[in-house]
Amino acid sequence: MARRRVAWPNLLAIAYAVGGWAMGLWLLTLPLWALNGLGVLLVGHSLVCCAYLLHDCLHNAVLASRRANDRLGMVLSWLCGACYAPYANLKEKHLRHHADRLDVVTFDYRAVLRRAPRWVRGAVLAAEWAHVPAVELLMHGLVIAVPLADGRDGGRGRVTLTLAMRALLAAALAAIAPKALLLYALAYLLFLSALRFMDAFQHTYEVVVTRSLARAPESSSRDRRYEYENTYSNLLSMRRPWLNLLTLNFAYHNAHHARPAVPWHQLPALHRSLYGAADRQVLPARRLLAGYHRHRVARILAADYGKIGAEGDRATGFIGAVGVSFLTAV
Repeated sequence: MARRRVAWPNLLAIAYAVGGWAMGLWLLTLPLWALNGLGVLLVGHSLVCCAYLLHDCLHNAVLASRRANDRLGMVLSWLCGACYAPYANLKEKHLRHHADRLDVVTFDYRAVLRRAPRWVRGAVLAAEWAHVPAVELLMHGLVIAVPLADGRDGGRGRVTLTLAMRALLAAALAAIAPKALLLYALAYLLFLSALRFMDAFQHTYEVVVTRSLARAPESSSRDRRYEYENTYSNLLSMRRPWLNLLTLNFAYHNAHHARPAVPWHQLPALHRSLYGAADRQVLPARRLLAGYHRHRVARILAADYGKIGAEGDRATGFIGAVGVSFLTAV
């Protein structure tokens, strides 16, 4: 089978994501606070692009071969902080999301919070009220803690080594400029917040909590129609499509689910060809922002996603999801 060529948009995106991250990191170490602020934004947005390139690597949609995609994906997972789980597990978990038409998550964070002392649960809800992505931090923390606790399949050694290496890198950054480490943490929080806003409103799938990589039983109810009707395209802008490049077109989510192997730069054209200029599954991000803020605490322990209206401002009752990131797996 002929190897496909690497499209120049992918190369530009890789150069921006990795180069922007490095330049942003350098800006964090400089003495001028204005440049530090620019560095925070650049690191945060570069990490967003790294994450969505990693997502396309999971679908073998960036480079010319599966091996090259996997290698790039491993590098990007290090930048995104998703490197504590084996890359193969990240890939298998996400592909299950597509194949099973479920939100497959590794941990039931709601059960963790319900079992936790009241002050812990209160602290998480208070942080979420302040728009700190505490649940995402909890999920990433569990990815580290669980292998350390049970040590299955060599997980304890892998996570310990990864922690040591990242701690050394953090110490080196702090030695160069102590404030840079704090600013990097701020950039990382912005990155997590951007990803979870996108994740919150892209599906109303059933959530399945499992650490098994086995396929879920087939269900006639989870067919292509179900997939379409429970997937939403939360476009950043309909009038200015170029703004959707800020998230590498991840907002064209119905098109992505229709053809997961199509790379990010072809999704707008695919969306137009499949759905035309207007589609019921498009929920513009500007209509979701108010609900994202209004339901920021209720969303954490909510039993469902809320309701999507049939007419008018359809997003008003859409509570959304949390803790469904493709960056967390064991």
